[in-house]
Amino acid sequence: MPVKTAEDNPFQVLIQETNNDPAEIQACYESHRVNRNKQQSTTILAESFPGWSLDEILKRLDGPEKEEGFVDPRNCLVIWAKPPQHIRDMIAFVQNELKDVAPSLWIMPPENLHTTVLEVAHSLTKEQIDNLVHVLESSENMSAAEIAEYPLTRLVKPMISFDSAAMALSFVPAAGETSNEQGNSGSDSDQYTYHHLRADVFDMVRKAGIQVASRYIHPSAHLTIARFINQNGFVVKRAEGEINEVNKKLESEFWPRGDGSIPDGGEWIVGGDRGFVIQRGRLWYGGGDNVAYS
Repeated sequence: MPVKTAEDNPFQVLIQETNNDPAEIQACYESHRVNRNKQQSTTILAESFPGWSLDEILKRLDGPEKEEGFVDPRNCLVIWAKPPQHIRDMIAFVQNELKDVAPSLWIMPPENLHTTVLEVAHSLTKEQIDNLVHVLESSENMSAAEIAEYPLTRLVKPMISFDSAAMALSFVPAAGETSNEQGNSGSDSDQYTYHHLRADVFDMVRKAGIQVASRYIHPSAHLTIARFINQNGFVVKRAEGEINEVNKKLESEFWPRGDGSIPDGGEWIVGGDRGFVIQRGRLWYGGGDNVAYS
């Protein structure tokens, strides 16, 4: 089998740079989210901060400025992983904590929560997405059902990530931590990480004859949990303090202990009980329609 290269697959860049080491891959994901939070915090707390970056389309779809009959013009094709109930419960806790300091936040409904394994195409017309789905469904080189056959991967260390437009719950790929829930999970099973999954799904879609037009190749595993649709009622410094407090709670309750063991509820087995979803249509906020596996 020919060796995959970064030239063929952008997700391979990180795998090559880290020498295929799960611990180094995890460190890159951790560094990305920590540095991004620091950068965004500096921007938001600056005296020159102009205000939140409002989602103008979401404002027209939901909230006090909702426009009846407005339709999101953006159609997309994506591959999602849907979170299991214990991750949804964790997110509900975080959302409730944030609502205390930001009552006007738009909250992602629990049934719409997802992490994007691969964004295949975005901001196209319905007809363009229909054409891509037809290519995927009719491909002789790849069946959409193959995605469900990929190895399960683990995400750990939940943390709130944020910028001036939205908030997310982010994770990093596991790297040998011991799972109380799975018992046998550890270094061997984590050799194939969430980032390897993203790289392989990219190859699968390309194999089907579709050119991937993804905006997201950064080392990030996140679920958007809230967005800003107005400037009302959000005290910046108080919000900053609340985010820090919630992150401390998440770390103390769900991060690996000193011996490397993961507390109950502290890991997400990606592709486990809810599996992967190929989704099409107007799905920017978690909607759209499933593409049935064949």
